[in-house]
Amino acid sequence: MKKTFNAIAFIGIIAWLFAISCTKFDTTKLGTDIIPEVDNITTFADTLDIISSQGIFSTEDTVKMNSADGFIVGQISDDPDFGTTKAELFFEPKPYGYPYYIGDIHDTILQIDSLVLCLSYKGFYGDSSVVQQLQLFEVDGQADSFWKDSTILNRPITYAPPLKPTPISDIVPVDVRTLRNYQKISKGKDSVVNQIRLKILPGSAFATLFAQQDSSLTGPNNGFRSDSLFRSKFSGFGIKSLSGNSILYTTLTDDATRLEVHFKKRKNNVVDTSFSLLKLDRVGGPRIKASSFANYIQRDRSTGTYPLPGLPTDEIYLQTTPGTFADLSISGLTGYPKRIIHRAQITIEQVPSSNFLYDSIFSAPPYLYLDLKDTGVNNRYKPIYEDLNPLSFYNPDFMGGLSVPVFPYSVDYNYYGGAIRKKYDPISGRNISYYVFNVSRFVQKISKQEISNYGLRIFAPYQIFYKQYGNYVVAYNNPLAYGRIKVGGGGNPNYKMRMVIIYSLL
Repeated sequence: MKKTFNAIAFIGIIAWLFAISCTKFDTTKLGTDIIPEVDNITTFADTLDIISSQGIFSTEDTVKMNSADGFIVGQISDDPDFGTTKAELFFEPKPYGYPYYIGDIHDTILQIDSLVLCLSYKGFYGDSSVVQQLQLFEVDGQADSFWKDSTILNRPITYAPPLKPTPISDIVPVDVRTLRNYQKISKGKDSVVNQIRLKILPGSAFATLFAQQDSSLTGPNNGFRSDSLFRSKFSGFGIKSLSGNSILYTTLTDDATRLEVHFKKRKNNVVDTSFSLLKLDRVGGPRIKASSFANYIQRDRSTGTYPLPGLPTDEIYLQTTPGTFADLSISGLTGYPKRIIHRAQITIEQVPSSNFLYDSIFSAPPYLYLDLKDTGVNNRYKPIYEDLNPLSFYNPDFMGGLSVPVFPYSVDYNYYGGAIRKKYDPISGRNISYYVFNVSRFVQKISKQEISNYGLRIFAPYQIFYKQYGNYVVAYNNPLAYGRIKVGGGGNPNYKMRMVIIYSLL
């Protein structure tokens, strides 16, 4: 926390000097756009070298999806630097309540015209000019108890439930450039926008079984009677991409994400068409158990130019979760003398690709994150001290409970930095991305000999999770799998990663 000591005139010059030194010694609240002037008389600057090495997360098991998260589906097949990405989506739409009736309880259903699985469209990442080819499958819930147990709500992004081998839809082309156009549905009675629609084949096993169900108390086809009966017959859907060069974002809890049942009915001797909706159900609804959902994401970097992990490199590859990281070492901070630190920052710059089009198609992560490597405790990582938010007290070393937070209530990006910025690069002749981290309080603690010189880690997280804190998970500002960038390491001749410290002598 920032300590402030007010000078009192009658105490004398010694007390005044003590007050001023203590106030400055804890660093100012300079934002990431404000750099103190250096005059080499009262204010000085040091530039410290950084040794950087490439890393790759060996597992993403700690990243688990919540029903309200942004889910993805699709594939990136042509990224010459970072390789390929495959994202498959699985979820189980259900009736709002039971017993479930197609239409009103007194309607006579003449026929089911169509079944359409719909996804709300929230955006994309990648190449919009390549049409995505999606296909729908049915989850084989009886073959996997992890999917069947719907009380397990948050599944890791390494998990994919088994699918029945036969697709239940044709291959559906999805052109993101046209998804914002209105589409007529229900024979022109209604329209939708920003929606991906996958029509289930009328003769598929799913469609046939669905049309046979009723809400009777007994009988072989009473799958609409209760949640357990419904789940025993219908385990949900899996959506795969067969080709494409982008990933599509959706929200499962959005009203536009649903299974539409279009049908003909007779009521009071009047024949009409209508449709019913099945959606994702969550705990707290009419059932004790909620719908199942999962998002399987696989990266394959073997087709890219990704460097070997663990070795020092002058080009660092950073990719949003499921992603990569870089370990940083700054030997100049070891034994750094006692000084008044006005500003300490790390600057990271993009190394532009030889083909600038790919940097435009596959844009950089919106945010990077910097934390500490604690080699004294099993090489575990932990948040950086104080700089994440100077107005929020937290202690990364405290693990005795939530009475003392180990992470701030929010990250102050205006102070801490980490948000993407743009500037003109005279070498490549175009704009590049760069990031700045304010680590003034961290360096001040090293200078005061309160902490040792830690190694650092930089990455682009979707969530932040540290095992020593149990299930304490912090959401970061990056959408899942959104963003990748190649940045200069500590030895890069043109885009050098560097730390600058601006200080005064005591």
